[in-house]
This record gives sequence, structure tokens and C-alpha cells, in this order.
Amino acid sequence: MERYDFGEIEAKWQKYWKESQLFKTTEEKDKKKYYLLEMFPYPSGKLHMGHVRNYSIGDVATRYLRMNGYNVLHPMGWDSFGLPAENAAIKHGIHPNVWTWENIAEMRNQLSELGLSYDWDREVATCHPDYYKWMQWIFIQFFEKGLAYKKKNPVNWCPSCQTVLANEQVVDGACERCSTEVGKKDLDQWYLKITDYADRLLTDIDKLEGWPNKVKVMQKNWIGKSIGAEVDFEIEGFDKELKIFTTRPDTLFGVTYMVLAPEHPYVKDLIAGSEYEAPVNEFLNKLQYLTEIERTATNLEKDGVFIGRYAVNPLNGKQVPIYIANYVLMDYGTGAIMAVPAHDQRDFDFAIKYGLDIIPVVDPQNPEIDIHNLKSAFVAEGNLINSDQFNGMDNLTAQKEIIAYLEEKKIGNESINFRLRDWLISRQRYWGTPIPMIYCEECGWVPEKLENLPVLLPTDVVFTGKGESPLTTSKTFMDTTCPKCGKRATRETDTMDTFLDSSWYFLRYTDAKNADEIWDKKKAEYWMPVDQYIGGVEHAILHLLYARFFTKFLYDIGYCPVDEPFTNLLTQGMVLKDGTKMSKSKGNVVSPEEIINKYGADTARLFILFASPPEKELEWSDAGVEGSYRFLNRVYRLVYELSDKLSDAPESWKAESEEDKKLSYAMNATIKKVSEDVGGRFNFNTAISSIMELVNEIYRYKESENLNLGLLKTAIDNLILILSPFTPHICEEMWQYTGHEGTVYLQKWPVYDDTALIRDTVEVVVQINGKVKEKVQVANGLGKEAFELAVMDLEKIKQLLVNKEIIKIIAVPNKLVNIVVK
Repeated sequence: MERYDFGEIEAKWQKYWKESQLFKTTEEKDKKKYYLLEMFPYPSGKLHMGHVRNYSIGDVATRYLRMNGYNVLHPMGWDSFGLPAENAAIKHGIHPNVWTWENIAEMRNQLSELGLSYDWDREVATCHPDYYKWMQWIFIQFFEKGLAYKKKNPVNWCPSCQTVLANEQVVDGACERCSTEVGKKDLDQWYLKITDYADRLLTDIDKLEGWPNKVKVMQKNWIGKSIGAEVDFEIEGFDKELKIFTTRPDTLFGVTYMVLAPEHPYVKDLIAGSEYEAPVNEFLNKLQYLTEIERTATNLEKDGVFIGRYAVNPLNGKQVPIYIANYVLMDYGTGAIMAVPAHDQRDFDFAIKYGLDIIPVVDPQNPEIDIHNLKSAFVAEGNLINSDQFNGMDNLTAQKEIIAYLEEKKIGNESINFRLRDWLISRQRYWGTPIPMIYCEECGWVPEKLENLPVLLPTDVVFTGKGESPLTTSKTFMDTTCPKCGKRATRETDTMDTFLDSSWYFLRYTDAKNADEIWDKKKAEYWMPVDQYIGGVEHAILHLLYARFFTKFLYDIGYCPVDEPFTNLLTQGMVLKDGTKMSKSKGNVVSPEEIINKYGADTARLFILFASPPEKELEWSDAGVEGSYRFLNRVYRLVYELSDKLSDAPESWKAESEEDKKLSYAMNATIKKVSEDVGGRFNFNTAISSIMELVNEIYRYKESENLNLGLLKTAIDNLILILSPFTPHICEEMWQYTGHEGTVYLQKWPVYDDTALIRDTVEVVVQINGKVKEKVQVANGLGKEAFELAVMDLEKIKQLLVNKEIIKIIAVPNKLVNIVVK
């Protein structure tokens, strides 16, 4: 027989798909639309197995939907700005643009070798001026709506990479890319006011019914809405009040000290010229190497220093000492807290360490808690004590009463606080979207004129990896004129955080080549929202939150037809080897290229989809790959062996014999199973398993004495059709083999016959005293009494009961009979 030459077959069909533009998508009003998208990759130059898994999941769903009559948008592009390209320029002396586009070409070829059904006419790359022109346009819209601003703030600074790092990019106090110790630096930075959208971003999570619950919880926690009160504390000998936010105003009488974040703007003024200045500054220097994540960790030892000042509790006039401490952050609330050690464990630990008072103000009336001799803090409901006129009130009522009192005395007010902070978007690097802002001594910060976009990245830059942004080395870039007054001015030399580029790319795909506007609103209206988004759970917070923010903003200014971008979200699990994530440093990387060269793309796809449910982690198995390859060879042999025999098979047929009915049942049950698993649940592993069972049944049937050729041909055709989304190349070849014209990709998905799933007989289990003794066939659909009689009347069951006294019979129709004897 002909050998399964995957190399020749896959090259042949990839060429055909490309030349026939089979995957090109246009808006078709008479078809149901479906927008399916996997998160686009960074063009590092090499695909890894996580990519293969992600994109194979999307491709199976796309092919299935198209065969079911949907008009499917399935695009691909490149998240192509970022630090690695610039580091490559410094290390290898190659321009980031050259490095990036070479990698894109290599990865585009690798994706094509996997047989992925992308509409390459819609390809975008965030580093292309045609794309970042519109990124700059969006930034200007933010600025003009008052949502983009510049301010000075301390930031995480990598002295080696010479750039700002997000908290998530600092690992154990070091830069995640170069492992250099990270410090703090005061810089003027651009921010987006995502906090203006905090409430909507939180509330609208309830709309995301098709998202995993764990992702929704992560987003809710990240936004972190708290309802409480803002309270003003006087500072003795200081002309400014200290504002704090608390969710527990009922505990105000239990305040025994105050804590400022080390970055609080009052700190320098409060210690200036005092004996406390030197020890406080020493403490501040020590803290700059801790990230916010480390400072808020529950296992962090609470550490602080007294600054020599006292605040005054506005409710009882008591003096309380002011500390700075490692566990209070400037970015949460007001950067200052009132400490109530009796009712907060962090405060309790700190108070014990520094010998501060602990005053309980809530009595939980719990005999297990000795409020006069506390061993730990307790957070409980109860009645107020040590709280003057509020004594005896339950604490929930007291919260409202105390807030009213604060407002009446004008020393506080009810307030809502969010953990979410404004988005710092400035980066002191070259390879990113230039921020389209110009500084004029006369006019301040002015946006570039829209007709002058894009503000292009200059080529006359020097990459040293040291000092300020490489853009500062370009005179042609920096020197310009003010768009407002025409005088000499200077361009902004920061570039944008690459998270901005990936926050709207899904909208650009709807009209990717439009040079005149960001997209045609009618096309965006046709395609949006994305019906199914697929990507790693590591993007659950930042990317997905930012994409939701951008979508809502663009909706508000009339450019997006929806206010949520992704209807359904699938977060696929990682690919592991030897129990850990694949990485070069661990020496456990398996190259997709290596697998494709040895076994073919169809085998790689089949294994990665069969080995585990998409949302679960997948353990790599060489034996599993080999098994997938053997299965495809087995299918290929089956089709090849039968192709001549089935060439004259009749179109119409009827299942006559018991063997016919078994195959008809298996075929229709498999179509039903695969349809439900792929179309409804993305349970690809169980779908493939059922296809394997069908192959076994066809092999068994072809050895029958009286073959129903019409049935056998239908079974083979349906096998090819339902296998084709998983392994498209081999199925195209087999479809042609079996005498069909055209591509399997454009065929209709098979429909199962309900009547074929009704069996005349069913297999039931017979137990005696709970132990399985037999499996027997009885008529299907019998009532309980008739079912029991039918089983008991079987000769083999009668033989089992010889010389036994029947005590009881438990019958479950169509499933089992348990006979209790003695």
C-alpha cells in the first residue's frame, strides 16, 4: 500500500490552501458570524509547545464552525514591540526593526507549517507604522478626554536595562530579564486614568458569563473596591492634616499609632532637621529594593521606624505616634493608615514588636476570646467598647453613626476606595510606540496634529543600553515645533508600555488594512465582540483588564460597538515536561520543529489536543506522540485499503444486519459526541477518543462476511469529516482518495441520525450479592417489571441461581440487576 508520507502531503495541502486563499474572510450578512481569536505572540523567532497548543485549539474550533455554516474571522498578528528586540540590538549590533521582522517571517512560516487556518490578509504587527499610527491616535483621544496625564512618581528602575519596570517585572528584588537589583527612581511619567473606569470594570465582570470564574475573581481582587471613610488627623506642629482611608470607622477609638508609606510626601518634611532624619533615611534606602508584591506578602516581617511626630485622634483627642513601615503602600488609599492592633493582625504584630498599646474596641462576646489579654488580633462583629458615646452599639450600626458624626464635625466623610491604580505607561526605551506629545515652554504639553501621525521612530539613534532613552540621541526626532504656537519645542522621548498595543488589536483585525481611519465602524459592528478568546491564564489580570478598559473607552467615544471585548474566554494550561514548565535552563524543551520534522504537523496537533483537556496542564509524552502517529497511520491504511472497494458503493443504504446496526450506531454516536465536545465544551481529548473508537469499529466491521458498502463508505466519509479539524492535511488527502472533489474544509459537518441511536437491545450488568457475574443483552426500553422478568428468564442467569434462595431483586432498567441470595 501507499506509505503515509506526511512531509509530502502537508506541503501539498499548505500550498493549495495558500494559492486558493481558502482562509480569506469577508463580511457576509447572510451568514452567522463568529470571531475566534488566540492571543497574538511576541515574535521571538521560535514557536514553543505552548504556542502549538494554543493555536491548535483555536484552529480546531475554527474549522468546526466553518463546516457548520459560520462565517469565521480567525486572524493572526504580532505583539512586536518590546525590550528583547532592543537588547538584541545592543548585544548583536542589529537594528530592532531588522531583528523583529526576521523573527516574524520565521514564525509566520512555522505557523503555516502547522496548517493553521489564518486569514493572513488581516495580519497586523504592532511595530508597523500603519498600526502604531492608530495607537498614537488612541493616546491623543485619551489626552483630549483628560484621561492621559504626566506626573512625577517613584518607580521601579532597572539600572542595567535603564527602564521603568512594572511590579510584576520585579522578581525577588531583581529585574526579571537581566537579574540586576532593582531600585527606585523619581521620574516624570505618563499615566492613563484607568481608575476613572474602576467601578464599571468591576460591575461589568458580572456580564462575563463565558469567562472562567477564577479569572473573574482575580480581576475583582485586582480592582479591589472598598467602602469606608476618609478621616483627617491633625499632626502636632505641622500645618497639614493627615488623611487616611479605613473600611472600619467603627474601630477609630482603637487607634494607637499611625503609619505612613515610606513614599508619602509628608515624610521628608516631618523629619527635616530632626534627630530622626538619619535613621528614617537609612530605613528608606533599605526599602527601595523591596517590590510592592513583597511588601504586601502575608509572611513579610513587619518593620518600621518612629519619625518623632504625633497625630491627634479626631474622635477622642489622644496623641498617637507616627511611624513609617514596610507594609504600607503609597498606591493604596491615601498612603497612610490608622493602626488598630486589636483588630488587624499586621498592626498587632507591629505593635507587639515595638511595644505599642493594644486597645480592643469591639466585644464579640465570645468566651474563647479574652479581650483583656489578646494573643492575636480578632476581626469580629460585636458591640463597641472603649468608644465613648458609641459604646454598646453593634459595630455595623456604629460604622454608619460614626461616619455621620465625622461628616457633621467636618473631620471625615464616607468614601469608596479602589486598589486599582492609574496605569503608568512610560518606558525609557526605543522599541515601542512613540508617545505623540510635544513640550513647548509656552503651551506646555501639546499633542501632535492628527494629520502628522504617525510620529515615526527615528533611525539615527545609538543603542548603548546605558543612560536615558535612545530617542534622546536623535536630533532629528527631538527637535520640532509646537503644533499650537509654532515655536521651537521638544518631542517626548518615552515610548509606550507594550500592553497598550495589545489592548485593542482585536478591533484592528476587523479592518486591518484601512489607511484612512482606525477601522470601518460597520465592519467592527459586524464582527465584534470576539466570540471566543483563547490564551494563557498568566494574562488573566493585566492584558485582559487593559483590553476591557480600552474597549469601554472606545465605546464611550463612539468607535466600538460593544463595551466588553470577549464573550467567552478559554485559558489553556501549560505544557510541562518531567513535571515542570518547559525551559531552556532546565533542558526539558521539546521543539515543535523537531516533532513536525519527525512525525508531521497533524501528529503534533493530534497529540497536543488528545493528551489533556485544554484548560488543564499537559504533561509531554514521547510515547504519546508516537501513539498519535501510529493512529494516523492506522487511519490512513484503513482508508487506502478500502478506497477501491468503495468506489462504486451506493449512495443510499439501510442497516439490515446486527453488524450493520452496530457500525451505524457507532458512527452516529461518534458524530453526536464530537459535535457536542467540540462545538459546546472544547473537550477535544474526549472527542478524539471517540473517533479512535469509531476507527476500531470500522476495522472490526470490514472483516464482516456481508459488507454493506454504502454504510461503510458513509462511515469512512464521516470519519474523515469529523477528524479533519484536528488533522487537516491527512484528511484533505484521504477525502481526495475516496473520490471526492474540492477541499474537505468547505464540506458540511455531518448530522447524526437520532433513530440510529435507538438500539433494539442493550447490554446490562447482572450482579449477585453486589458482585458482577454476567453481562447480558435484553430488549431496550422495557419497564421495570418486564426488564426484571426478561433478565431472570435468561438461561445463563437461571444457571447462576441453582440451589440459591432469592431474597430480593433490585432492578434498574437498561442498566443492571442485583440479585440478593443466601
